Amino acid sequence: MEKLMREVKAQLESWPAWLEAKTVVLAVSGGVDSMVMLRLMHELNQLRQYAHLQLVVAHFNHKLRPESDNEAVAIKGIVAEYGCVYFATEWGQPATTNVEAQAREARYQFFAEVIRTTEADVLMTAHHLNDVAETFLMRMTRGTSIRGLQGIRGCYQRLMSDPSGHTVMPTIIRPFIGVTKAELEAYAEKFNVTYFEDASNFENTYFRNRVRNQYFPLLETENPRIKKAIIGLGLEIAQLQKALSGLTKDFNLTDLQTFRKQKREVQVFLLQEYLEKFPDLQLSKAQFDEILHILNTKTNYHHYLKNQYELIQDYQTFKIQKIGPKSDSKKGAILLQFEDIIELGGYCFSFGKELVGEVVQMIPVSRKTSIVLRHRQSGDRILLNGHHKKLARYFIDEKYSLKERDEAVIVEQFNEILGIAGIVTGDLSKNSKRDIMKDVLYIKKIDR
Repeated sequence: MEKLMREVKAQLESWPAWLEAKTVVLAVSGGVDSMVMLRLMHELNQLRQYAHLQLVVAHFNHKLRPESDNEAVAIKGIVAEYGCVYFATEWGQPATTNVEAQAREARYQFFAEVIRTTEADVLMTAHHLNDVAETFLMRMTRGTSIRGLQGIRGCYQRLMSDPSGHTVMPTIIRPFIGVTKAELEAYAEKFNVTYFEDASNFENTYFRNRVRNQYFPLLETENPRIKKAIIGLGLEIAQLQKALSGLTKDFNLTDLQTFRKQKREVQVFLLQEYLEKFPDLQLSKAQFDEILHILNTKTNYHHYLKNQYELIQDYQTFKIQKIGPKSDSKKGAILLQFEDIIELGGYCFSFGKELVGEVVQMIPVSRKTSIVLRHRQSGDRILLNGHHKKLARYFIDEKYSLKERDEAVIVEQFNEILGIAGIVTGDLSKNSKRDIMKDVLYIKKIDR
């Protein structure tokens, strides 16, 4: 068995998630690293031990280079020769700013869709040792926490969402985490592996390219083993985090009484540990500090975060969770029960749980029955200033566009319109008019 295959096989077999896997999605870009990964996994699949594995290839065409379409065709042909299941998609509308971040988000949404379709256990990517060192230096330069300097992990679970909002939690596996790019290139040359060189990798438009092409060569004049040193430091940080996790493993991380007894330094670690459960939340330092302040000073509190997450805190405990259910459909109606929080039409609606912010619309409601959120219908009327008025006439008088009228979210309870999100609150919702209106529907515009 070839040396690289032996090393990769040993690495894979150190991870229980790999040994238990039945379907594996390979993220194949066409570069030397992912094409070598494809060949190695095909060879591994020929062994009796792994003949049961279903290999699925997922190719995301970024459409950023003229050659990308031809490369996609070639990759499809190579995958067909290997007999793997193949999924591909194109990036329909490439971003004009922050291309790297938006491309990465779109790519992982596609991977999540493939994983959900194939019911895969594992997503395998071809990140290698050079990527680990580059990521460390990038994070350190941009500013990150100690936890962020652990670098790219070889095996971990990640919550991912597909384009329709469905979530999956595969194990991410990176078999080349200890392999240099030079070793992968040597393997490709030795075994005639076809791959495609992205010419833009040699341009210094993107930060990662500058790190790779400019900063590391300069640092290597001071220390030729700088990448190894960085990786060693990252591993040491990871070991320290693991040790601290072990020392605090008996803590109930969401118990406020326990949390508030700790020194600030311990609180920071505990909150970071808890936030590891939500990799797509991606809080800034200011947002992290805000949560820390809330946990130490507030009681019975609700705070909308970002990326469809919320912080809910009562007198004893706190939790962070995804907001749901979510719907942006203009058809049908959404029923909102007491204590529900949803997103609809660019707004966050919270039935009975306070939303904070500079501009939050508050509509008095009753908890005795559900609230209906819907779009306008023919014949709709609202009570304003003591008079019933057709919504159609109201929109005309207030000079709302057709688009705004179509997208308006109507708030209805007891078969009567109480208000329109972000626009107006009717008379019927006022406490002076109806004493059963003892709760509040909070409506906050979502900043994207």
